[in-house]
Amino acid sequence: MTSDDTPPPRIPDDKTLPTPDPSVVQIVRSYGPGRFVIGEREWREPVLVTPAATMPLGVTSIEAVTAETLAVLKTLAVPTELLVLGCGARAVFVAPDKRAALKAVGLGLEVVDTGSACRIYNVLVAEGRRVAAVLLPL
Repeated sequence: MTSDDTPPPRIPDDKTLPTPDPSVVQIVRSYGPGRFVIGEREWREPVLVTPAATMPLGVTSIEAVTAETLAVLKTLAVPTELLVLGCGARAVFVAPDKRAALKAVGLGLEVVDTGSACRIYNVLVAEGRRVAAVLLPL
């Protein structure tokens, strides 16, 4: 007890991070074979996810992702700093020239499997980071 007889503040036992409202901020709520639930909508195709919007990407492989296919990221009110590439069931090698091209347009790159990409993206959004994710279905 403190000198004024009020108990000290209790520290919560759980370590749950605050979760943004899915109707306001795009978060990945679930994923599974051939599908994602992002925000309030289900997707069954490769997507580009930003905190403000989710859109179909129109690619079928990570090799097809280019600075041109990601040009929409430069039109956003808040520019993206980090791009998380979710490659499907496992991460794939991204050629040095493709990495350099994405870096040249201001994008840091994290290449992982899709499940990891969903989790990384959600944590970074919760932290208020300027992140986007390319997610290929499992």
